[in-house]
Amino acid sequence: MNSKIISNMIKGEKLISPFATKSSSAIRLKVDKDDIRPAFFHDTDRIIHTDSYTRYADKTQVFSNVDNDNISRRFIHVQLVSKIARTIGRALNLNEDLIEAISLGHDLGHVPFGHVGEKILNDISLKYNQGYFRHNVQSVRNLMVLENHGKGLNITIQVLDGILCHNGELVGDKYCPKNKSKDEFLVDYEQSYSDANGDLKLIPMTLEGCVVRISDVIAYIGRDIEDAIKLGVIKKEDLPNEIVDVLGSTNKEIVNNIVLDIINNSIDKNYISMSSNIYDAINKLKNFNYANIYNKANSSDTIKHYKDMFNNVFENCLKQLKEKEHESLIYQNFIDNMSQEYLENNSLERIVIDYIAGMTDDYFIKEYNTIKK
Repeated sequence: MNSKIISNMIKGEKLISPFATKSSSAIRLKVDKDDIRPAFFHDTDRIIHTDSYTRYADKTQVFSNVDNDNISRRFIHVQLVSKIARTIGRALNLNEDLIEAISLGHDLGHVPFGHVGEKILNDISLKYNQGYFRHNVQSVRNLMVLENHGKGLNITIQVLDGILCHNGELVGDKYCPKNKSKDEFLVDYEQSYSDANGDLKLIPMTLEGCVVRISDVIAYIGRDIEDAIKLGVIKKEDLPNEIVDVLGSTNKEIVNNIVLDIINNSIDKNYISMSSNIYDAINKLKNFNYANIYNKANSSDTIKHYKDMFNNVFENCLKQLKEKEHESLIYQNFIDNMSQEYLENNSLERIVIDYIAGMTDDYFIKEYNTIKK
């Protein structure tokens, strides 16, 4: 392979911070063939060509089943995370290829109807002894197990770890990476199914993973407010002055103020941090969003209906597998496309969970309507 081409592809890495992750340190689950693309750059290509990535376009961010094409979907969110994280990464001289791959893959495991659907599927998973269901864990599972017809993709450990540890619901004022081996990453992944507090213990192995983790928060915390205002859930004037005075009142201002603060507090350091006033304001805004947006995004009747939908779909699909109903949607659109290895190594319950987790909102409704006919 032409050495000059290889050199051109990684020339930016000659300038990156000593705390950044170089492509040469990439770890894969198995040996990969030579390629002109740096490892993390290659991972991004693999991720954006997955079926899971395509399905982002019709997955809920916060608001489901709204008649407004200007409301964010999951696809927009991951792009915002990527852009925000790469802005921070460039300012800190980190590896933007690694940041982009983690960002674009971090929500592949989100289920229909967003976090509400995730909670319902978690209850089902526990009921059927399949462990805890978390979208970050499922995102890793999609890449390691489900894609490529149930054979998985050979994604680097650094990317998979950043995805596993991305949970933007957990905000900290300082993010310090934790060195891990391949085996240590796999232990973190496996324990996530059995540990009720697993997400609280997950720490990214790279500084780039830390950047994506805080960028997940930055990407949604202001954008969700603007979506809520468009839908009349809240008014701009509802934002408390103590938050507005620090972060601003628009998504543009909120993103800009947090990003600049993080850059100024993290430059030339082996951790990501922010000032105490920005950290306090983020927590207050997050609490405001939960009280006034997330907890009101779905009525109790809607959530009850979603629970009924998920349980009906799960039970019906499980029945179809047990009775080998080859004309059913789960066979036509999932089972018939999966490898024998996947089918032999997973319980019927886990297969149904994988199937449901991968559904878009519209497909899930279609499956439910097929059952109810």
